[in-house]
Amino acid sequence: MHQQLSKEDLDFMKWWEGNRDAEKKWDRSILKGIGMGFMLSFPILLAVLFRGWYKRMPFISGTQLIFILLACMMISVFYALFRGRINWEAKEERFTQLKNKINNGKV
Repeated sequence: MHQQLSKEDLDFMKWWEGNRDAEKKWDRSILKGIGMGFMLSFPILLAVLFRGWYKRMPFISGTQLIFILLACMMISVFYALFRGRINWEAKEERFTQLKNKINNGKV
């Protein structure tokens, strides 16, 4: 019945059935997305750490610097978790659509 599904779709369905629970875990989302999260917050860190380029920038104390670093870390982690959840939802939707095609006999 599912001969018309592409090999790629069948491979995806088989992989997703085995990995759906592992992909949903938050620690895996962080590991996969933290690099891009750091890239988003990196310009903020550069602007703060090399603040001598702009003479009118106000003084930043050590406490404020720590707060800025923590905020950048939180931005990175939030982005990683958000991106992981969005990717999981997209894969789950694709899996559900392929499953419905097979079950409804449209393929």
